[in-house]
Amino acid sequence: MGERTVFTYLAAPSFPEWQPSPRRRSRPSILTPYKSYLLEQWNAGQRQTQQLFEDIQQQGYQGTYKTVAKYTHQLRQAQRQQLSTLEGRGPTPASIESKQPPLSARRAAWLVLNPRPQRSTEDESLRLELQQHPELVTAIHLAQQFADLVRQRLPELLDLWLEQASNSSIKQFQNFAKSLQEDYEAVKAGVTLAVSNGQVEGQINRLKMLKRQMYGRAGFDLLQRRVVLAS
Repeated sequence: MGERTVFTYLAAPSFPEWQPSPRRRSRPSILTPYKSYLLEQWNAGQRQTQQLFEDIQQQGYQGTYKTVAKYTHQLRQAQRQQLSTLEGRGPTPASIESKQPPLSARRAAWLVLNPRPQRSTEDESLRLELQQHPELVTAIHLAQQFADLVRQRLPELLDLWLEQASNSSIKQFQNFAKSLQEDYEAVKAGVTLAVSNGQVEGQINRLKMLKRQMYGRAGFDLLQRRVVLAS
């Protein structure tokens, strides 16, 4: 991965590799941060939509009543469906679990690397849950340390990080540290200097594009003219 790609990835406001296509792009609901509270109150017996709406308004909710009503309607339907599966008549089930999509490895990595000011309330909650797993603590610590030293350009911390990663029990970090050590001078320069080879790579890509457009049609003289005139 080139230096320009690393900095572009770390500076991106949202995860660049798992964004849906423009035709199918979806945004998280404004109600999402409050669903856990609504579900807790619902299971506790508070099922008046108007009261629930007023409660979350006091917590900062700025959406509409209609959105809350739609969610409580979904809870009510789920409860009826659960009742229909019971044999005979019995008490209303007290617990309805909210169906959340499974957390993918890519999104988990993004939650760890995403800077704090860019995290939503839901993202911060998920990140804290990840830290509750002992086997993930070291991985999260190393990933955040590396992201910080790259973003803040702290070359004095690079050697210490390489040593910690190499001595960790996580093979992926061991391999990554080894690859960085093999190109140590370039990596050190990347976290030290503000300059990058982005402009050079851009010009090379433009030249390759022009060559592909002219394949088999002309020689170097015409290519040179196109490059100069396109500048």
